[in-house]
Amino acid sequence: MSDTFLPRAVNAEDARRRRRFETRDIVRRVGVLSPKRVYINNYPVGNPIAIFNPSVRVEGKEIILYARVIIGYYKYVSAIAEVRLFYEDIETGDVNINYYAGKIVVYPSTRYDVWGTEDPRVYIIDNEVYMTYTGRTSFYFTGPRRERTLPVTAVLKDGAWRKILVAIMPDSIRPQVVTDKNAFFTRLGDDLLFFHRIHMSTEEFYLAVSKVDREEFMKAYGRGLEEGKPQEVTLSDTTVVMDPAPFEKKLGWATPPLIVGSRKLIAFIHSVDREVEAYRLTAILLEYDREEGIVVKG
Repeated sequence: MSDTFLPRAVNAEDARRRRRFETRDIVRRVGVLSPKRVYINNYPVGNPIAIFNPSVRVEGKEIILYARVIIGYYKYVSAIAEVRLFYEDIETGDVNINYYAGKIVVYPSTRYDVWGTEDPRVYIIDNEVYMTYTGRTSFYFTGPRRERTLPVTAVLKDGAWRKILVAIMPDSIRPQVVTDKNAFFTRLGDDLLFFHRIHMSTEEFYLAVSKVDREEFMKAYGRGLEEGKPQEVTLSDTTVVMDPAPFEKKLGWATPPLIVGSRKLIAFIHSVDREVEAYRLTAILLEYDREEGIVVKG
């Protein structure tokens, strides 16, 4: 795909050149929650085969996990389960021994996610809780090699997740999109941005940020709730934030960012290195300007 379609963010190349192949481990590992200690209470099979790639929401003293679960290995189809635990369990280490109830809250139900609901990102915009997850579309195993995954967004309403919209690229680019994932919305001032990672038919992966028209977003929101199925919203002004460094194969967005000002945010990127294909996490400071778009600050 021509770079004309995907311009780079301001300072993107400088940021790529300044990166180094090194790891500074600053994380203290406090526990492991294994599949055998999670009981799914709204499905005939009690324990998932696998539970991983969770997003987290804090509610009072509770930590709510929204995790990808595999119930059976047929086509590796995923659902998303909610599991609640307490801060105290983590502080005392009881998270390593306690058993927890979980329930499936998002599962395949549309042509956009019929082969799996994967890797949720949960976040808050304007006091509403949203989840954007990767949907394995009806094209995932058969049909044209395009849009095999798309980002689907749901909103939490009256204790239930309602699928409202799916983000798509413009018609000029859309036929070349193989997958689109690692996605979430972020509001900066009056603007709504969409972070996502695009895999193109050229076998290139693009760490991208696009714009979303807020009026179109709200129309899709309303129609999605009314019709009970996600509505397509077309992205615009897609910008590549940063290309992989020479020691990396590809980049993707990790958790939703930390907002540190009206126009600044700290974004988290996971990368796959070329040496052992291990995942590594990087944080970068971004600034959004309506004229310049995304600016990489460091």
